[in-house]
Amino acid sequence: MKNLSIVLNIILIIAVAILYVLHFSNKAETVAEKEAKVVDLDDLAIAYVNTDSVLQNYDFFKELSDEFEAKQKKAETNLQNRANGLQQEFVNFQNTAGNMTRNQAMAVQEDLQKKELNLRQYEQTLRQELMQEEAKMTDQLYTKLTDYLKDYGTDNQLQLVLTYTRGSGVLFASDSLDITNEVINGLNQEHKLKITEKTDSTASK
Repeated sequence: MKNLSIVLNIILIIAVAILYVLHFSNKAETVAEKEAKVVDLDDLAIAYVNTDSVLQNYDFFKELSDEFEAKQKKAETNLQNRANGLQQEFVNFQNTAGNMTRNQAMAVQEDLQKKELNLRQYEQTLRQELMQEEAKMTDQLYTKLTDYLKDYGTDNQLQLVLTYTRGSGVLFASDSLDITNEVINGLNQEHKLKITEKTDSTASK
């Protein structure tokens, strides 16, 4: 789970560092018109988000993390049970090999080797599935966060939203620019609303 948090944090850091030049994105504008609309540094509206706090307090992330941990634990338990079963078969073979003919022993040994290969392939499949699940989860978080910040940036006339966490490259930022709590509250309210809408929709069917 620690590796998962690191990966998600990196993804979210990239997400919140996207520039929101919201008022100058008309594709129909000519090059000259775009150059004429360069944002004056004195008018540049900047804010920042602490992504560590978002990860700790965003309900949607908590739910996804719990689901992922449950799937990971189930997969690890299943794999361990299979490994234990195969190990027991090896032990049984060692204990009974002396009573077998050479051909019988070779046949059992070959079968055990195939089972060991199948177990390794099964382990690789499980790891790939978990990696895909993790990638899907980070993509969901990325989409939700960036979509929310686009709307938030438009409503609050922001041109730039940064991430302010250890290692982000920002050494100092005034507390007056911190929108972390507002973003967390907004994300959680949005999530609760979607859950309510989904529940109402299911109940009406």
